[in-house]
Amino acid sequence: METAQQIKLWARQIKDIAQTGLAYGTDVFDRERYHQMNEIATQMLSFISGKKMEEIRKLLPIETGYSTPKIAVRGVVLKKGKLLMVKEAADGLWCLPGGWCDTGLSPSQNIIKEIEEETGLRTEATRLLCLFDQTKHRSSVTLQHIYTIYFQCELIGGELRNSIETEDVAFFNENELPSLSSERIMTWQIKKALYVARKDSSNIYFD
Repeated sequence: METAQQIKLWARQIKDIAQTGLAYGTDVFDRERYHQMNEIATQMLSFISGKKMEEIRKLLPIETGYSTPKIAVRGVVLKKGKLLMVKEAADGLWCLPGGWCDTGLSPSQNIIKEIEEETGLRTEATRLLCLFDQTKHRSSVTLQHIYTIYFQCELIGGELRNSIETEDVAFFNENELPSLSSERIMTWQIKKALYVARKDSSNIYFD
């Protein structure tokens, strides 16, 4: 891991410790130290990323309680051997449909909702394929620790359309993938998910 990425990782871990300490610590002096730790970690992230402190604070979620990873979902939808993908409005690059998990919904309900919202297609989640620790595999360390769950989903209806989150929606051959949104997904993750999807077994790839 490069030096800058390692510093980002350490800073995020310090922020997590500070958040957990503020959730459970009762001693007034300890709580003051946790606030200081949080501020130091924010300064580290600002320094290493070149962003202003206020930008870092806006990028980081405001959370309380024990610090845990965030959960996202992605859907693998095949039609005549081609893979459904969406062009993200945020960066103009492509990804599998999906997003953050909403509370009140199960992971499979979340991916069904995300696919319909982003593409107009109705699907049924039929199989869990992969669970990736995004921090472990990304080339750059993000400000959040993210687990992403990949589901195989079968088409049951709907019509392709764009949304406020997507500029385009299309099916692609596995060997002709468009430019990917690398902050969200990597080529090898798509290929791993497709490999598991095509295997007639209950094996799941994780980590």
